[in-house]
Formats: sequence, C-alpha cells, structure tokens
Amino acid sequence: MSAESSTPITIAIAIDDADLADRLAALLGGVAGLRLVAPGDSADVAVVAQSSGDASEKDADRSEASDAFQLTARERDVLALMAEGCSNKEIARSLGISVHTAKFHVGSLLDKLDATGRTDAVAHAARRGIIEL
Repeated sequence: MSAESSTPITIAIAIDDADLADRLAALLGGVAGLRLVAPGDSADVAVVAQSSGDASEKDADRSEASDAFQLTARERDVLALMAEGCSNKEIARSLGISVHTAKFHVGSLLDKLDATGRTDAVAHAARRGIIEL
C-alpha cells in the first residue's frame, strides 16, 4: 500500500443550516479514509449549501441549473408543461408548435436529463432545481 493511498481525503463542510451541517459531519466523521477540516482550511472536497433566498434568487438558481444541462428556452417551456401533465398534443397546442416538434423536444429533454420517461424527466428536473413543483 503506497503512502498516497493511505492519506485521508479532506472534506470541508460549508452549510448555512447548522443542524444539517452537524448531522453531515457526524455521518462523515466516522468514515474511514475521510477527514473533516475546519471551515476556511484547504480541503480536497467541499460540501457547500446556502440557505434558500428570496424568489428572484431561486429563479436565478433554476436558470443556472437549466443552463448547466444546456436546456433551451423552448425545452424549459416544454418541461414546465410536462410537469403539469400535458400530453404532446396539449404541449403543441399551448406553444403553437406541431405535435412532431413537441415530441422532438420531449425526446431531447429525456436525453439531456438522462430520464427513462416523462415522469422521470420531471422528477430529475425537480431534484436538480431546474423546475419547482
């Protein structure tokens, strides 16, 4: 075993919610090969979470999340309608596009979100902060 492999991975926790930070520290503190460092110290990995802000900050966060998955404005529109349970025909009618184009956008969303179906795509998007249910 080399000296490099026995060096623990250092983790910094920067979470605004003190209770959550304490629970996470308790969980990670007992894991072999990991060492928690004090805030401000250098670390191999940082876990960062800020408290939820006002609505405009949440909208900006959602926009950044959708940008991270390179969703177009039209795909975000389609995703919002999918979250409402709209069919391809309803999406097409609502957005003034053909059913074929709606199907294309749905397929593109499934690929980009690595989803197995429409419900899975909406769930992935909600978990990733792209949409809010």
